[in-house]
Formats: sequence, C-alpha cells, structure tokens
Amino acid sequence: MTEQLGTLLRRLRTSAGLTQEQTAERSGVSVRTIRRLESGRSTDHRLGTVNLLADALDLGEEDRRRLAAALAKPRTAEESQEPADHPVQDPVPVQDPVPVRDPVPVRDAVRDPRAPSTYTPPPVNRTLADAARELATEVRRRWRREEEQRRVHDPFPLPVRWNPAPAELTDRAENIQRLGPGEAPRRAVDLNGDLRSVAEVYRRIPSGRLVILGRAGSGKSILTIRFVLDLLESQDAHGRVPVVFSLGSWDPATTALRDWLIARLLRDHPHLARRGPHGSTLAAALVDADLVLPVLDGFDEIAEGLRREALEALNDTSLPLVLTSRRPEFAEAVRAAHAPLVWAAAVELTDLTPQDLAAYLPRTVRTVLPGDGGDGGEGGDGWTETRGTGGTGTAWDAVLEETRARETPAGERLAAVLTTPLMVILARTMYSETPDLDPAELLDATRFPTTKSLEEHLLAGFVPAVYRRRAPERDAAGRRPRPASWDPARAERWLGRLAHHLVRLDRDRHDLAWWQLGDLLPRPVRVLAVVLATALSITLATWTVGLLGPLGTGAVLLQGSLMGPVAGLAFGSVHALMLRFGGWAAFEPTRVRLTLRGTHDSLGRRPLRTSVIRFGIGLLGGSVMGVGFGCALTLQRALYSQVRLTDPAVIEGTLINILFFVLTFGTPAGLVFAVISLLEAPVDVATAATPVSLLSSNRATVGRQFLVLATTLTLAIGLGGYLVVALLEGPMGQFNWGLSDALLIGGVGGLGGALSYVFAFTAWGQWFLLACVWLPLTGGLPWNPAAFLDDAYRRGVLRQNGAVYQFRHVRLQHHLGTTFRRQHPDFAPATFRSRTDVP
Repeated sequence: MTEQLGTLLRRLRTSAGLTQEQTAERSGVSVRTIRRLESGRSTDHRLGTVNLLADALDLGEEDRRRLAAALAKPRTAEESQEPADHPVQDPVPVQDPVPVRDPVPVRDAVRDPRAPSTYTPPPVNRTLADAARELATEVRRRWRREEEQRRVHDPFPLPVRWNPAPAELTDRAENIQRLGPGEAPRRAVDLNGDLRSVAEVYRRIPSGRLVILGRAGSGKSILTIRFVLDLLESQDAHGRVPVVFSLGSWDPATTALRDWLIARLLRDHPHLARRGPHGSTLAAALVDADLVLPVLDGFDEIAEGLRREALEALNDTSLPLVLTSRRPEFAEAVRAAHAPLVWAAAVELTDLTPQDLAAYLPRTVRTVLPGDGGDGGEGGDGWTETRGTGGTGTAWDAVLEETRARETPAGERLAAVLTTPLMVILARTMYSETPDLDPAELLDATRFPTTKSLEEHLLAGFVPAVYRRRAPERDAAGRRPRPASWDPARAERWLGRLAHHLVRLDRDRHDLAWWQLGDLLPRPVRVLAVVLATALSITLATWTVGLLGPLGTGAVLLQGSLMGPVAGLAFGSVHALMLRFGGWAAFEPTRVRLTLRGTHDSLGRRPLRTSVIRFGIGLLGGSVMGVGFGCALTLQRALYSQVRLTDPAVIEGTLINILFFVLTFGTPAGLVFAVISLLEAPVDVATAATPVSLLSSNRATVGRQFLVLATTLTLAIGLGGYLVVALLEGPMGQFNWGLSDALLIGGVGGLGGALSYVFAFTAWGQWFLLACVWLPLTGGLPWNPAAFLDDAYRRGVLRQNGAVYQFRHVRLQHHLGTTFRRQHPDFAPATFRSRTDVP
C-alpha cells in the first residue's frame, strides 16, 4: 500500500508542477515527511498528513477518490513487510470494544463521504493500543463515579435539549461536511437530539468538531459527562478515547495546545509517563497518534485577554474536538478572531420548561416517616410522598402550579430561576431532601423581591443542606465508619476560605490542589512555620543522638537548644529565598522514586539546571548552618565552661569552627541534594490519580527520600569532617575531631537535616506542616483536611478532576468566596494585572 500511495502522491505532485519544497510550504508538512511518503519508507503515515497534502495539491474529486482507494486497499503479504529499522506494529482487532481509532478520520476529505465506508484503521502499535485501552477504562470509571456523585440518574436525568447555534457562531456547512472544491453542500447535518443522543449527534458531524454553548448552570457539564460515557460504551466506536480537559488552566500565549494536552494527561493519568514505542511518553504518543479526542470544557474560563489567542490556536489544528463554553464569551472570541471554530458545528442548550419541572421535582420527594422498625408502613418500604398535601401529592405541587400559571410576580420570578439544571438541583437538595423546609417559601415576595435574591438563597442553602447529619454507610467488611461531624456553619466557613484562596491565586483558578493549601498563609507566616519546624527537628535530633554519646545530659540539652534555632534560621532563609525568587510558591508533589537509571524505564535525566539548583540550595543552607553551629559552640562553651567571648583565642577558635562547619555541612549537603535529583525517575502508576492517591504516593516518596537523605548526609558529613580536618589541621593547628564527634555531628546533620528538608522543601512536608498542623491550630482548616475535602466531594460540594478538587459549580465557588470576604473584611479584594500586560 505504501508503494502505491507514494507513487500516486509523487505523480499528483508532478502533475501540479510543484517541487517537494513548494508542497511542504503550502501544506505545512515537512519535506522529510513528504520524501518518506513518496519513497514508500513511511509505514506509519497519518490520514491528517495525507489530507493536508491533498489540499495543498488542490486535487479534484476524481484524484481524491483514487487517493482514498490507495489508502483503503488491503495490504498484501509483501506490502506488509516492515523495514528493518522500523518497529513492527501489531494491528488492533476490529472487534475490540475499546476505541483506538475514530471511524471519521481527521479532515477526511480524501474519501467521498457519500460512498460506502471502506476505511480500514491503520495498524496501531500494541503498546499504544494497550495504553489507549487502559486510558479508556480509567476515563469510564472516573466519569461513571462522577455521575453517581452528582446523582444524575436519581430519579432520572433532567432533560437537556439544544437548538442549532446562530450562524455567526458556526462554520459553513460545506466546511463542516469537509467537502472538496466545487462540491455543493448536501442537506444540513441533523443536530437535533437531547441528552440521550448526544454521542449519536456527534457522529453525524463529518469534521468531528462540535461546540456546545449554554449559560451558567444550563447542563453543559452533565452533557459532557454523558457524551464521554456514551462514546466509550458504544460497541461500534473504534475511535479516539474521549478525555475531558478543563480549559481554564490553559495559557495559549505560553503553551502549545499539544504540549498542554500532554501535560494534563500526565497529571491526571501518571501511568502515561512511561516510554512509548518511539521514546516519547505514552501521553505524547497517544496525542500524536490521534488516539485522544479532546473534550475541552470551559472555554469561557480562559482569561479574557487570552480567548482570542486560544480560538486561533484551536483553528491552527485539525484535531476533532468538543468544546463547551458560555455563549457571550465564545461569541466575543469569535468576533475578535473574525472566525468561528473552523469545521465546527455548534448547538446551544435551551431552558427547562414548566413541564420538565412538574415531571421531575415531585419525584425527588422521598420522606421517611417515623415507624416502629417493622415493615415500614403500608408499602413495606417506609417511604411516602405525602408531604403536606395529602394523598400522593407533594409540597411541590402548589409551587409548580404557581410557576406554570405565572399569574403573580413571585411565580414568574421563580419560574425564571428554575430554568437551569443547576438551580433545579439546588432547589431539590434544599427542599426535597430536607423534611423541615417547605418550598412554598420560594414564593415569598418580601424575602425574595428579585431573581438574584432567589438564586443567592438557593446557593446559600446548598451547603447547610448537604451537611446535615446522615447515617454513614457500612463498608465492605460490614463496619460502620465514624461519621464526619462537620458543623454546617464551620464547614461553610472553611469552604469559603478555600474559594477565596483560589481567587487569591488567580481570578480564573478552579483547581483546588492539596499541595497548594499552604498558600492560604502569608509568606512571612509560612517562613515562620518552617523555621519553627526545622528548629524543632534539629533540636530533637541533637538530643536523640547526643544522649547516645559521651557528653553529659546537660551539655547535650544545651547544645540542642542552641543548634535548633540556628538550623531553623538556615532552612527558613533558604525557604524564603525560594518563595521570593524561585517561583516556588507551590511545592508540587514529586511523582518520582529513587532508583538507578539503568533499572527503570524513565523519561530521561532531569535537566542539569535542576541539579545545579539543588546543589546551590544544599550549599547555601549548609553554609548558613555551619556559621550558626560555629557560633553556637562558642556560646555553649561560654555558658557551660565560663570562657570569655572577648578572648582573642576564643574569637580565633570561633572563626576556625565556622570555616570547618561551613565546609563540613555546606559541600556535602549540596552534593547529596544534587545526586538525589539525578537519581529521581518517574513513578509507574497503573491507575488514575485522585487527590487521595496522589497524597498517599507522595507521602511514600517523601519517606524514601528521608531514608536516603538521612543515610547519605550522615556519611557525607561524618567522612567530610575527616577530610576537612586533614585539609586544615596543618596550617591552623590541631583539631579535636574523633570518631564520637563524627558520629554525633553526622547523625545530627543526617537525621535532623533530612527531616528539615522534608518539612521545608517537599509537597507532602508543606501539606503536613501548614495544612494539617498550622492552619488547624489557627482555625483556618479542620484537623483532618484530607478527610474534609474527601467528605465534601462525597456530599457533592466538590468534584474531582484528576489529582485536584474543583467546586461542583463555578457559581457556588463565587458565592462561597464572596460570603467569606463579607464576613472577614480584613481580606481585601484581590487585584490582578492583565496577562496581556505582562511583558
């Protein structure tokens, strides 16, 4: 097939009167790739590349059909032989239910769409096929769990419908249908459907590009989840794996779309950090092989000044994709870029109707009547729907009748509010699931004179409603866990603080990462916490190691009390410098393990710059500690042996001690930290990362780092002391440095230094010190923040997005943050420079 394809391409290029260089300039395909295609050496060509060449050669319909026939022709035994220098690729069986190729290829203009489909997916490397299969399993499991958490199917999914978007927000019909020059558009693509048929509607779009528009709370997220699951669960979908990416974190001014997609895959699916067939990561290989369908959620969450650039970046690609956004923000970007999303069809979600509410809300009322523990009443299940209206009616009946009639201003306002799934879910949570609240209060015109006051009321009541006490479920072993006793008022205050924290980091920030919770504290407070923690670590290490030596108890206690604060100042100063100049405001978790390079399939060595930085950190911290230790020993002698600090011999001895300890601590610390960075390699994680699993794996990584650092620092400082003595003993006199001194100083430096490094420079150490100790002591967070965040996720306040949490709804995040700032006027509103103003 490759020889026939190459011969045909070469003949078509010659007929067009173009050189390979001219064709490359027109198509954007490299000359090297064109040469490989025409010579038949490319056995892993991509349909997108061939289509770009077809467009550049301006082929007619007949030539495109011939090219399609060459692509679709089955390979003979001779043609299937791979070159010796190319890895053999195993095709994925067509009956495999896990998607590995899209039935509608990227820019599939070389095949007549009206002809019967004879497209055969090209061979896919087995490693990539396995990675795609594993990714599909993870995505399916994650979003099924998300649907359960959102209770989408209880009692049934709210109807989400749409209409075709205005013509100015969508591309031309012939572009959406990917027709060739001169071809008239056939009948328009049928975009009619609802939540149950979103995947089917997407398959009708030849370009594979769809924009979903809707206002806040209109159901875009629910529709996105259902689209992903339907596409994965369809037995005939041998296409790309749909993966949801939250666009709010993409900065198109600094990061290419491909690089950003790969980085997010690595963050949310760490097992894709393994090497792919050609040396790149599996994440990069999947993206480059068109085995990932990006579902880009939240275009409106991109910074205002970057939306035009983001749309232009999307238009520079030929990737099939699904994009969700609020309509005003997307329309503004279209006007600024003077073009919609190319080749994309667009739909706009519509409001819920009174009939939808009448069918949904009454069925959400399930009140448990107090019983005698027997059969639960007449029905035998203990459930009834007789809240205040008698018979089989519900408390919603009168309210829904008022909204349907719209005869009063209150009814009209409530009907306007309950047009989005978000507000309906909030109303359901507050009133259908809380027996002592009556939804009739929503018609109180005095309390709620405007639609905004109604919306704020529903948002304000959401957290107290979901934090009411519930009986905990038993686990698989039949044990009933201890219920989390979060007080609703305190839980709302903590959540408000977290929402305000996201605004302080970035006004468009939505990712709530556990390793960034230390940023809730001002920098001086963070540095103070590090100083105290590291001082305590060195003090305890000195006492522990010193009591095993020949020194007396009093001398050891005094020495530890003096050396601890000195070490605290050393580590605190380095930590402060990193916060100020290194951009290390958030110490990201290390997905690494310590291993030899030759025994691990890694991504390659870390940049040399990282090792140099680590060496500088160790050298600076060790030098400051050496200066402090030299002074501390002199002060100890003055207090314990009654020597005079002004004695010239004491001053000279102090300076010699300072030089000795700077060399003894600084150089070994710098070398050890540099070597540690060279021994780090990516962790091979076989399951998708969640905040809890990432926290656990990072804790294990830090534990291994502590053991290695403690051992190597002890040996380096102990042996380094002997080398320094040998270097300085001649010109500076005799030194009192024996085996006991080496063990004491080495043990203190190793044990205390490793523990201090954990608290000062690792993500888990900062999490433990600041989020689990300091903030709970000051009332900023509960004593078990990990359990609190996980409980908030289970209650539906937060959602998981890979390794981070996000508030379930952006409007809920804004409401909680605003409420927190009103209650705490000492928190001034955050101000930001526009990203476009940054040089």
